[in-house]
Amino acid sequence: MRRALPLVLSGLLMTGCTVGPDYQRPVAETPSAWRIDYPKAAEVANSRWWEQFDDPALTQLIETALRENRDIRAAAARVDQFIGVLSTTRAQFYPQTGYGFDASRNRASGRGPSPLPPGGDPYYTLYQGALSADWQIDLFGRVQRASEAAQAQVYASEQGRRGVILSVVTSTAISYIALRALDRQLEITRATVENYAGTVRLFDLRFKGGVVSQVELSQVQSQYQQALAAIPTIEQQISAQENLISILLGRNPGPITRGKSIDQLVVPSVPADLPSTLLERRPDILQAEQILVAANANVGVARSLYYPTISLTGILGSVSTAFGDFLTGPARAASAVAGLTGPVFTFGAIEGQVQTAEAAQREALAFYQQVILNAFRETNDALTGSQKKRDESAALEQRVKALREYARLSRLRFENGASSYLEVLYAENELFSSELTAVRSLSERYTQLVNVYKAVGGGWISEADKLTPQPQIMATDKN
Repeated sequence: MRRALPLVLSGLLMTGCTVGPDYQRPVAETPSAWRIDYPKAAEVANSRWWEQFDDPALTQLIETALRENRDIRAAAARVDQFIGVLSTTRAQFYPQTGYGFDASRNRASGRGPSPLPPGGDPYYTLYQGALSADWQIDLFGRVQRASEAAQAQVYASEQGRRGVILSVVTSTAISYIALRALDRQLEITRATVENYAGTVRLFDLRFKGGVVSQVELSQVQSQYQQALAAIPTIEQQISAQENLISILLGRNPGPITRGKSIDQLVVPSVPADLPSTLLERRPDILQAEQILVAANANVGVARSLYYPTISLTGILGSVSTAFGDFLTGPARAASAVAGLTGPVFTFGAIEGQVQTAEAAQREALAFYQQVILNAFRETNDALTGSQKKRDESAALEQRVKALREYARLSRLRFENGASSYLEVLYAENELFSSELTAVRSLSERYTQLVNVYKAVGGGWISEADKLTPQPQIMATDKN
């Protein structure tokens, strides 16, 4: 038995016993299908979907944003921060070595337990130098759990960086679509103003000739001024949208290069896949899970405080009053210490830390589950929106065609004296409003398609990641 005890203790020192719960992924209840069912098309979601719009200007803007966006660079720096924390934590697995040297001028006392002999020189110089090593044995897994938590934080920060990439790509695409929609609305408004201006000139001549009344002239002028007033508003919105895109590109506000008009963009395919795959490819879900992993490991770190800490310390050096003898054999000094420390009465200090860690773990679990629910909601909303906006846009396009014919016939009726200008006024105002609404609906349709790619995540984030600045530590490791 006495021989076996050292072997058992040696085995514990080598393997340790990690306290705290081991992580197990929570079971997530996933819907069997989306409310709007599309054919499975995972390969679509794994490609650079923004290129499907077939607009080189949009592709160039997104590539520039991926290279220059400041949020992406900040996210990469955050990953490096957590990698540094992980390196610091893992260093505790190994002995920490160091060195020291000092020289001091001293005066000995002529009294005391070791008095200076009469006539002796009370002043002397002392030289000391040593190499030291200190090692805390991770017997109960405190460092192991802390390392698990730090590793999970690295993974979480990396998924956070991928989430920023997702947001930058989709925000750039949506902002560009909105910009092209505003450009088209400005074109419609200017064309309408030009048309109304011709009508005003015609009615002014007719009024002077006594053909039309002041009432009809005022109606035409009001219609013209109303359309004219819309131009500055749209121009202001265009300027604001350009400034927004400039910030996404990581540069000062300024003009943005255009490509195809909004009605020339190619409609991308709609990606769809089984709901369960969202758990494996959405950055926010993966990030939330790693936060849960870290919180779970921190419970073990807190519980390890109940157990003793074993440390080994060794010192090898020299001590001499003469510098010439400092490195000789008689001047050598050595020390080896094994220490055991642990808590006895902490009056709830450790218990409070354990309670805090356990509560943080429960919070992380609830957050993880909420992120999953929100992911399913966003995906359902985006898939539903993409279909409904497609139907809405098609209906509005037909309405514009009908109103255009209505306006043409109303003007013919007015010119032939079959109706008053009020009918023309109503038809043209309805047409103008409907054209602007149709453009907004088309923009929203494209936006919903972008939101689908944002909601389902996918391999396209890895494709976009190839164009971004990498965390410096990770990039150095790859080299």
